[in-house]
Amino acid sequence: MIIRIVKMQFTLGLENEFQVLFKANKEKIRRFPGVEKLELYRDKNDGTVFFTYSVWKDSQSLDRYRRSELFKSIWLQTRSLFAEKAQAWSVDQLASL
Repeated sequence: MIIRIVKMQFTLGLENEFQVLFKANKEKIRRFPGVEKLELYRDKNDGTVFFTYSVWKDSQSLDRYRRSELFKSIWLQTRSLFAEKAQAWSVDQLASL
């Protein structure tokens, strides 16, 4: 299992464009082979900052997605809305209560 957290900061005024893009593609992403969970969060103190939290079957599934036309298309559109470069982490879950 791979957990992926991506932090994205959008240009002020473009947050709604991102939310529309996410809404239009979230089911396609969720149905991609190997995706077990997909969540979207928004920072409480800075409305331009969003996080995706996704759980993948394995690193190969994440790699296949990142090489897919679906990812390339969505990421190209998403990246054009950024105020700053995205940050991403792949993490291991150590505890869940």
